[in-house]
Amino acid sequence: MSDDSYVFEGPADSPAPRDNNPPLSISDLSFALKRTLEERFGHVRLRGEISKVNRHASGHVYLTLKDDKAAIDGVVWKGAVRGLGVQPETGLEVIVTGKITSYPARSSYQIVIESMEAAGAGALLAQLERLKVRLREEGLFDPARKKPLPAFPRTIGVITSPTGAVIRDILHRIAERWPCRVIVWPVVVQGDAACGQVSNAIRGFDAMRPGGPVPRPDLLIVARGGGSVEDLWCFNDEGLARTVAAASIPIISAVGHETDTTLIDFVSDRRAPTPTGAAELATPVLNDLRYAVADLDRRLVQTGGRLIEDRRTRLRAVARGLPARPEDLLALAQQRLDHAGSRLESALTHHAAEKRHRLVGVAARLGPGLLDRVIERRRDRLIALEPRFHPAVDRRLVRDRDRLTALSRALTSLDPARPKPGFARVEDGEGRWVTAAAQLSSGQAVSLVFGDGARAAVIEGEPPPALSSPAPRPAPPRAPRPRAAPPGQGDLF
Repeated sequence: MSDDSYVFEGPADSPAPRDNNPPLSISDLSFALKRTLEERFGHVRLRGEISKVNRHASGHVYLTLKDDKAAIDGVVWKGAVRGLGVQPETGLEVIVTGKITSYPARSSYQIVIESMEAAGAGALLAQLERLKVRLREEGLFDPARKKPLPAFPRTIGVITSPTGAVIRDILHRIAERWPCRVIVWPVVVQGDAACGQVSNAIRGFDAMRPGGPVPRPDLLIVARGGGSVEDLWCFNDEGLARTVAAASIPIISAVGHETDTTLIDFVSDRRAPTPTGAAELATPVLNDLRYAVADLDRRLVQTGGRLIEDRRTRLRAVARGLPARPEDLLALAQQRLDHAGSRLESALTHHAAEKRHRLVGVAARLGPGLLDRVIERRRDRLIALEPRFHPAVDRRLVRDRDRLTALSRALTSLDPARPKPGFARVEDGEGRWVTAAAQLSSGQAVSLVFGDGARAAVIEGEPPPALSSPAPRPAPPRAPRPRAAPPGQGDLF
């Protein structure tokens, strides 16, 4: 018997077989086939095109691999999805590694995928183009959202490998052009871990706050040397591209040589052809600035000199039209000023004498007799009005006293603390007043407060249902009572 042949036994409680070919259960056959597939095809590599990708809510990914003649179902368990070289997408040609197994519930076989990689550079570029289209439609490539680079950066952050030639070229170029502080965040720039480390570095720089122990960079440079499409593929990661787009610090991408293009080149604020070119984009040339300032200073001195010389020339031309002696222009004005000054003193003396004379004339009419006559007239008017003043005040006092007495009687008759004969006030056990039958329950103890004392009582029976009473008819409007005109009392003065 060959190694691939199997002998199956029936259930233990079955009757003795009548022949040497007992029947099998469906489960026995399905699991026997499953073991055979897993032992025979424990590790396989397949190449095909992905179709029917289904990402389940549990985190597992179900898909179908096909070529021009056949197809096979595949599954990627949740724990293996993150470690795949490429993420499954419909239409992508890939090479997968895994084991063949079966799904007994459907009598079908499938491959459990452990790793996945694109089948050649063409497949990688096709996947990249589809990702570009999606991000472009979301607006991540829009030039309007790109941030301007600072003209004079004080601190520059560089995200690259600390051991390559790239960082030395960048540091040398910055020191040569614009000596400033440079902070290097070391990362790996190739492999599966590269995109995660670069993303963490961008978020780390972005989380720094001004005035902290480590200065916050004004500009970031993401740099790497040249390489193949596979070497630079980590910079085409969708998560890294979204991190670059969301950063608040301007970012220059300098990945690869001038002909190399990655996804972060489209979402960054500026793309540099080389890492050295990134250092040139990030910094001005200090010597050029010094020369420009010196040139502006020289031009300012020359312009000031020409302006002064022009004013001197114009002054000389105007001076030629003046008399020979400038004192002759001022002689007439000085003479007029002397004459006006001599008249000023006499004019002030005359004006003061006139005002003094008018004051003496007015003061002669002022005296105690003038005020006495005014006071006498006011006293006479007051005496004439006195007979009418006191009766008016008395009438007003009587009227107000009667009104106050009436209000006091009404208040006393309506005081609930003093029940009138034939009426009582109901209070509950805590002394609160009961104003409606619905507030009482059967068996509740209450107090009946009369005008001369209080008696205890117990409520019996249930309160009757509330009857809706008709709305009161509005009273007809009263005609306003004519008010008597107040007696005139004249003017006291």
